[in-house]
Amino acid sequence: MTKTRSTDQWLGRARQAAGNGSGGVRRPWPLVLLAALLVALAVPAALLVAPGFLGPEPPAPAPPAPAWQQVPTALSTVPGLAPPDGSAPVPLPSAVSAQLEPLLTADGGGTFTAVVQDALTGQVLFDRGGSEGRVPASNMKLLAAVAALRVLGPEHTFATRVVAGPAPGQVVLVGGGDVLLGPGGSKKDQVMGHAGLATLAAQAVEALQTGGATGEIKVLVDDSLFSGPALNPAWEPGDVAAGEVAPVYSMALNSARYDPAVTTGPRPQDAAMTAAEEFAAGLRSAGAAAGLTVAAAVERLPQPAAGTTAPARPEGEGTSQPVVLGEVQSATVAEQVNLMLQDSDNYLAEALGRLTALADGLPGSNDGATAAVGAQLAAAGLAAEGMKLVDVCGLAMGNQVPARQFSEVVRAITSGTDTRLRAALDGFPVAGLSGTLDTRYGDAATARGAGLVRAKTGTLNTVLALSGYVVDADGRLLVFSFIGNGLTPGAAGNKEALDRAATALAACGCR
Repeated sequence: MTKTRSTDQWLGRARQAAGNGSGGVRRPWPLVLLAALLVALAVPAALLVAPGFLGPEPPAPAPPAPAWQQVPTALSTVPGLAPPDGSAPVPLPSAVSAQLEPLLTADGGGTFTAVVQDALTGQVLFDRGGSEGRVPASNMKLLAAVAALRVLGPEHTFATRVVAGPAPGQVVLVGGGDVLLGPGGSKKDQVMGHAGLATLAAQAVEALQTGGATGEIKVLVDDSLFSGPALNPAWEPGDVAAGEVAPVYSMALNSARYDPAVTTGPRPQDAAMTAAEEFAAGLRSAGAAAGLTVAAAVERLPQPAAGTTAPARPEGEGTSQPVVLGEVQSATVAEQVNLMLQDSDNYLAEALGRLTALADGLPGSNDGATAAVGAQLAAAGLAAEGMKLVDVCGLAMGNQVPARQFSEVVRAITSGTDTRLRAALDGFPVAGLSGTLDTRYGDAATARGAGLVRAKTGTLNTVLALSGYVVDADGRLLVFSFIGNGLTPGAAGNKEALDRAATALAACGCR
């Protein structure tokens, strides 16, 4: 009762304060101001507390990527590119010619040859000297890629092994063709350094401990997998001195680079010995805790003279093969092919060429590599009459390959007829975005091709080439090859001519 009366009394006083007499209402301004202040403070407090109950406000949607960064619908599944769609209209050859003829003009000297084809039917939409033999520069790597994928297969890997040596206290590092070895631990999510020499050294130490090895260990290196001259005499000495390539061995660190991030300048001239010395250092470090010491000097395993047998080695159980103390596997052939194409890696191309030759029953030499590539192109129906291969990386000026052959090779890769070749799709640099095209297609004349043109580049002093594929404005997949020879060195307009021509195809309705 007391509580009720007190409440009634409070309400009565409030009513009396709200109004008194019939002449008007008297407003309690202090109360009004206080209420307004409380509301003003309550609103921001509620905004601060509300997220704890309602959850954070969703972020604003990201703006759509510009059109040139959009992947064309037909390429949305790259590297599993869907077969070309025949529903889109084929450009008219006369319209394609009208677009390209004024663009493919050499700046200061030289000439361009070119071929454009419909990827689905093979119909030639543009042909300017497409059957003439030309120096193709690094477009040669497309041919090496096709041969490697056909013979070795996309999933094949190469082993680098450590085996027991021919005498007690010796181990032999055996090169198996992996020229992308890393000095540290194996990095399974990378192509370069996928197999690491530190991992291999740790395996070897564990095996030596298990076998009861004591005392000093001597490291020998067996790099006999490749044969013939390590340095192709067709390569210009200036290119070798500039670090464009190095003598080719069956194992190397960082594709025969001192530092994988530094792709110019001096390179190891004996990549196998450089790798072996790095392995010995890793063996020394890993073996210290096990009480093993490693001799400072690394030597090559003596090779038998022609017509004689190899020196005897300790045998494993029930086998004539040497005891394997450790083994690391490279990245797959498909991954290596894609790295080769993206970065235009001459050393890797030459190694893959020799490995292709060995798998094809030919010597692991430069001559074996060029023969194997030519044989595989012929077997695939892609060999051109009068083709001449002097190397497989494209550094030699003696190579002669017509533009039509490159357009046919790109067509074979995109068609899906041979699923092995489709593994190379991801290796094509993307205009303005990746690989050797990452800094191109940035001006007004070529921006429409950025993100759309996918092509292998080729550059020598007087040679430029660009071979690849693009989906045009109507959704038709086109393949092309442009090759310039006898060009004026350093003329920027020549490279722009190729990029503008590819951009014209990307924007082409051409009907």
